[in-house]
Amino acid sequence: MRLLHTSDWHLGQHFMGKNRQAEHAAFISWLVDAVNTHQVDAVLVAGDIFDTGSPPSYAREALNDLVVALARHQVRLVLLAGNHDSPAVLAENKRLFGQLGATVIEAAAENIEAQALLLATRTGEPGAVLCAVPFLRARELARSEAGQSGEDKARALAEALTDHYGRLWAFAKKLAGESGGLPIVASGHLTTVGASSSESVREIYVGSLAAFPTANFPPADYIALGHIHRAQKVGGAEHIRYSGSPLALSFDEAAQDKEVLLVDLLPGEPARVTPLAVPCFQRLLTASGSLAVLPARLSALARELEENTRAWVDVEVVSDDYLNDLLGRVAGMVGELPLDVLRVRRARGQACVTLERTARETLSELTPAEVFARRLAGEEIDEAARQALLSRFDEVVHMLAAEDAQ
Repeated sequence: MRLLHTSDWHLGQHFMGKNRQAEHAAFISWLVDAVNTHQVDAVLVAGDIFDTGSPPSYAREALNDLVVALARHQVRLVLLAGNHDSPAVLAENKRLFGQLGATVIEAAAENIEAQALLLATRTGEPGAVLCAVPFLRARELARSEAGQSGEDKARALAEALTDHYGRLWAFAKKLAGESGGLPIVASGHLTTVGASSSESVREIYVGSLAAFPTANFPPADYIALGHIHRAQKVGGAEHIRYSGSPLALSFDEAAQDKEVLLVDLLPGEPARVTPLAVPCFQRLLTASGSLAVLPARLSALARELEENTRAWVDVEVVSDDYLNDLLGRVAGMVGELPLDVLRVRRARGQACVTLERTARETLSELTPAEVFARRLAGEEIDEAARQALLSRFDEVVHMLAAEDAQ
């Protein structure tokens, strides 16, 4: 069978104040066409379907449109929760989606066998077994105890994750054998050892599990991962992959080749993985230089654009970054150019207020650890001190939680 592996859509994301509804609609339309062109049997979205736990209505409608479109073509859809997703929100339409051939795994199931899915081809023949593992929250797996060190917590969490995969793998292997020796696919939404991240990826196990060892995964024929936005093999293994996000979710991702992965699975044969490039639906560009050279560089960026298109731009001011009113100066350079400047940065690393409003996040969308990390980002301290403060913050939070539980 042929599986399409994708992840980290972040439907409903506001990019520094810009709405991405049109981009996501274009991507979903492109995806449905690609599924039909390449005769895909099943689509797996490995987490972070939505950008927040309370996605806007148009983001939910976009997902509904995808479910209906794939149902028309009898293509199985599996939706796994990521750390950005609300299990309750994903579960709202679980039964309805199920009637349309889409399976939602919003959290660890009470009966772990419910996470072993038999995937069929378009013709209805058994094609593979999926160990459908979403983002697993630490509180679902391991109980934090007073007096535990950071290493103890990391070890307990890694062991709990390994145990979850092991128990699910045992049942999936039995199911695959009963179905004629089908290939087995495993999934996950987490950071693995050796994965390369970007600035838009949030830490999900702050102060505890930094990365899950790839050796702790079961020996599946293919392992479909989400959470890291850069498409990549893990540890050089052909069969352990992050598909990456289909859209650039930060300026440092703009140069990345965005893709989804076509995975061909046959019994007794290694999985064959083919990257399928995703078109760029919105240009993200960066201009850097002194105030003297920036006008020419911004004009050059504008000339690169196709007719009737606009680019979102990140501007870094060097050498003149001590001056006031950088925003006004850059705005004057842009003039009538088809450029929307979303951020102006000083070369010393201190970001100015953007020309557009920054991402519209509320405290309810952020964890205390994320709020603390954002506050640290505004301080001029070295990375070692930053990590030490983050670890100390985590220790204090766990200590307070333990005291409240007593």
